[in-house]
Amino acid sequence: MTDTFEKRHIHIHGHDVGFRTAGSGPVVLLVHGMAGRSDTWLPVMAALAEHCTVVAPDLLGHGDSAKPRGDYSLGGFASGLRDLLVALGHERATVVGHSLGGGVVMQFAYQFPERCERIVLESSGGLGDEVNMLLRLLTLPGAEYVLPVACHDRVHDAGVAITGWLAKIGLRVSPHLEQMWTSYGSLADGETRTAFLQTLRSVVDRGGQRVSASDRLYLTSGVPTLIVWGDHDRIIPVEQGFAANEAIVNSRLEIFEGAGHYPHSQDPDRFAAVLNEFVASTTPAVVDASAWRERFLAAVH
Repeated sequence: MTDTFEKRHIHIHGHDVGFRTAGSGPVVLLVHGMAGRSDTWLPVMAALAEHCTVVAPDLLGHGDSAKPRGDYSLGGFASGLRDLLVALGHERATVVGHSLGGGVVMQFAYQFPERCERIVLESSGGLGDEVNMLLRLLTLPGAEYVLPVACHDRVHDAGVAITGWLAKIGLRVSPHLEQMWTSYGSLADGETRTAFLQTLRSVVDRGGQRVSASDRLYLTSGVPTLIVWGDHDRIIPVEQGFAANEAIVNSRLEIFEGAGHYPHSQDPDRFAAVLNEFVASTTPAVVDASAWRERFLAAVH
């Protein structure tokens, strides 16, 4: 699987951007979460690439992409996705976002509605206040000094060794924990750690999520929207998925029973099947500037 979707690189605005791509057909852009990377989508990419052109980038500050001193806001990430699509010759896409990536995807749809054919939100940020307490604590002053100790290479390597030992005796770590451990391990790198804290503090504070798209969800009217959530999510509660489904007109909601924060990793076959069916059964949105303006003005009082 890794060989099939090997990492490629492209320079945009002088910064290296890593990404994976394969397949043909309608473009599906897969956006990972905080401290994640494109690898998280490998379990579903083959099934998706049978029907679509799949593009999965490492966001700036993540994975193998550059980690400059720069803008790690949702708007900055959304602009980076637009630039990558243009550089690869793709005009429009179905945009799929997991966790932080969901917030980025909603910002992308807001900034570039003409490029957004469909929206898929998986365990998405930006839909409510509640978020895991650990993420709140990491926004406090002093986290810069705690993380280097907590995320030291030796700690991560010990965890990898334990995981390998468990595998030898027939005990496999769950896909959910594998994803969490991979994200944790990435923070052993100083530049990644700095970018992580800048990204985290742009969307979370000690009170919870500080950026919400809830007041702008009416602008998604007419854009096919799929919401996917695990009912055992301990990072962002599933109640936010139900609320978003109520707020977004004609959206679809898929609850993965028994899944945590990574449904696409915990049940990749079902996730790929749901996403493929969603793309095949919906008409891509066509939103021009005048239509978007009318929708916006209709809500202005």
